[in-house]
Amino acid sequence: MSNLANAVTVLRILVAPVFLWFLYTEYTPSEPVNWVLLAAFILIAATDGIDGAIARRTATVSKLGKLLDPIADKVLIGGSFVVLSMLDVVPWWATIAILVREIGMTIYRLIVVNDRVIAASSTGKFKTVFQCIAIGWFISPLNVWTYNPDFSISFGLVYGAVFVTWYSAFKYLRASR
Repeated sequence: MSNLANAVTVLRILVAPVFLWFLYTEYTPSEPVNWVLLAAFILIAATDGIDGAIARRTATVSKLGKLLDPIADKVLIGGSFVVLSMLDVVPWWATIAILVREIGMTIYRLIVVNDRVIAASSTGKFKTVFQCIAIGWFISPLNVWTYNPDFSISFGLVYGAVFVTWYSAFKYLRASR
C-alpha cells in the first residue's frame, strides 16, 4: 500500500463504518439532518472516482487497488443498504438480493485472484453509480415527500438497483469465461 490511490481506498474503508453509524443513529425521515448525511455519503462515495483517477494519473494502478476498491464499495454501499433496511426505508428483500450478488462476486474475485484480478467493467461502474443514486435518494428528505406504495421514484430505484446489480453480475461471469 505504498501509493496515494490505495491510501484513499483504505481511508474509504475506514470512514464508511463511521458514516453508517451516523446514518443509523441520526437518520430521521424528512428532517434537515438528512441533507448532512447525504452530503457525507456523496463525499465518501466520490472518493471511489478519486482513487481511480489518482492511480491512473500517477501510473500507480495496482493489483491491491483493484482488489481493495470493490471491497471499499461494498462496505459503503452494502452497509448503507443494510442500515436503510434496518430503518425500514429500503425493503429487506432488495438489500438481501443486492448483498447476495455483492458477496458472491467478492468471493469469486478472491477465488480467481491468483490467476487474475478482475477489474471493474463499465457495467459494474454503472451499477455502483446507480446504487449510489438510489441510496442518496433514500437518505434525502425528498424520499418521504414522494412515497406511494404502488409507484414512486423509490419503487423504481429499488427495482432498478436490484436489476442492474444482478445484470452486472451476469456480464462479469460471462466475460470471465
